[in-house]
Amino acid sequence: MLVRNLTKGTLIATNAAGADTSAKRRTGLLKHQSLPQGEGLWIVPSEGIHTFGMKFPIDVLFLSRARKVIKMRPNMGRGRISLCVWAHSVLELPVGTIAATSTVVGDQLEFEH
Repeated sequence: MLVRNLTKGTLIATNAAGADTSAKRRTGLLKHQSLPQGEGLWIVPSEGIHTFGMKFPIDVLFLSRARKVIKMRPNMGRGRISLCVWAHSVLELPVGTIAATSTVVGDQLEFEH
């Protein structure tokens, strides 16, 4: 799916996958060797993630139910945990995506299937 930052008018991902089942949320990106630019994983619902067992760092956006950015974790390294109790979902992205798209807390995202 496409993910747009409506506030900035930028394209965040051109090929994001959804993790909307328990099995998909549990596996996440653990089986991936890398996350190429333009890809991402939208984990719904989710208030937190971990990078234990991952082979690469990621950029992370925590989103409200209305899909506004409420917390960011750029360049989240391996073996880390990040939580946001107010989050409804989490968008995992390649490192550098947050900076490249000038995304900040408060930005409104749009997901197009």
